Amino acid sequence: MNVLQQIVDNKRRELETAKSRISLEQLKAGPHFDRPCLSLAKSLQEKAGIIAEFKRRSPSKGVIRHPASAAEITRSYYLHGASACSILTDHDFFGGSLQDMLDARPGLEIPVLRKEFILDPYQVYEAKSAGADLILLIAECLSREEIRDLSRLAHDLGMEVLLEMHLESELDKWIPGIDLLGINNRDLRTFDTGIEKSLKMAALLPAEAVWVSESGLKGEDELHELSTAGYRGFLIGETFMKAADPGALCGAFVNSLKTTPHHEA
Repeated sequence: MNVLQQIVDNKRRELETAKSRISLEQLKAGPHFDRPCLSLAKSLQEKAGIIAEFKRRSPSKGVIRHPASAAEITRSYYLHGASACSILTDHDFFGGSLQDMLDARPGLEIPVLRKEFILDPYQVYEAKSAGADLILLIAECLSREEIRDLSRLAHDLGMEVLLEMHLESELDKWIPGIDLLGINNRDLRTFDTGIEKSLKMAALLPAEAVWVSESGLKGEDELHELSTAGYRGFLIGETFMKAADPGALCGAFVNSLKTTPHHEA
């Protein structure tokens, strides 16, 4: 069984527990449920930017940063110019939680992505309740019909959707109207990583979507290459979280992006 399948199987078990503990009505009464969402797609259309990720560990790298405060690190990302923050909420494999989002949200005036293995509408309501502006849907985990239904729900709740792909064969799961399309440079089955995946996929992606390159980004040259290929967002986690000062390194990437020429569609 590959790592992704282990995560998905575990997530289904977690879902049963979560649903028994907190009802949809309770989620709808959450502190952020009625908060108007911020648009990452609009922001990236106007100016390419960094989506700075908070995560404590990963299945491939083990512990990346411990201890780590979601509120402090994401606030630093924001103050150093990140266009958005991504917060991993999976506990068993990444060391995160919805509480990290709840802790971080008050200090941020930029969009927040719930980075999670979303399989069920319940998780979309969780995201909205915890303060997410957009959710991640992973094409490899979902059918086209599930992607359609979960996207509709997210949009009905005012959130945007980042649909993540890794394989060319997943392109048939694209649905017009989804806000952002991410190419994960990391193979979720093996966790091998390389930006060549984003570069290769660029020629196949729908022009109507805002493109995001995810994972494995380490420097200015990669941002330049990906931006020239048409990417507007750059999701970076491990590189920042391993740094002595994650926010300062994020700021350096933001500044380098300002001098990077961008592809015009």
